[in-house]
Amino acid sequence: MSKPPASWRQPRPSPSFSDPARMDQPGAEVHILSKLRHGLPKARAYHNFSHTLDVYRSVVSNATHAGIEGEDLDLLRTAALYHDSGFLIRDEEHEEASCVLAREALPRFGYNEPQIERVCGLVMATKVPQRPQDGLAMLLCDADLDYLGRSDFFRIGTTLFRELRNYGKLSTEREWNELQVRFLEAHRYFTPLSLNEREPVKQRHLAMVKKWLDENP
Repeated sequence: MSKPPASWRQPRPSPSFSDPARMDQPGAEVHILSKLRHGLPKARAYHNFSHTLDVYRSVVSNATHAGIEGEDLDLLRTAALYHDSGFLIRDEEHEEASCVLAREALPRFGYNEPQIERVCGLVMATKVPQRPQDGLAMLLCDADLDYLGRSDFFRIGTTLFRELRNYGKLSTEREWNELQVRFLEAHRYFTPLSLNEREPVKQRHLAMVKKWLDENP
């Protein structure tokens, strides 16, 4: 069983900058989900509406397991829904674009400036290579790449391969699997739950991809 990193700390409650009742987190959810459902290009076969929901479900489940609640959980949920929304407006540096959209939209749903900047900090932590600075960011980063250590790794990976081909980033299956090896070897999980449950499966996937490369020179 993998040991959690020394940097893991149970997230502490955020300071109460305002009356939590003023933050309409469900309304903010409906707003951005509608934008994602109808606005993302079909060429985004991986970074799409389904991926956002997958990350959202993963982070809520893992946060609940870690005892996160209240405003911290609401901000984490918001960040999960916004983390790839920047693809609505540009292809590169999409995390920064996601923060632009969050800063434009969230004030209309009662989020104050400290809350919005907290959301943006969480979003920016997911930028690869991931560099989370606290427990909430670790939860979001692990949720974003949760599939690496799940049984649907190859199915979901196929959608990313298709997306990268759509945007001219690579063309062959060998190029794709070479990229997967580099990515999997560089990636790390941060939270105890993901280290224990996802990391061993991820390592098996890495071995399988390496075997494919050996058998398909």
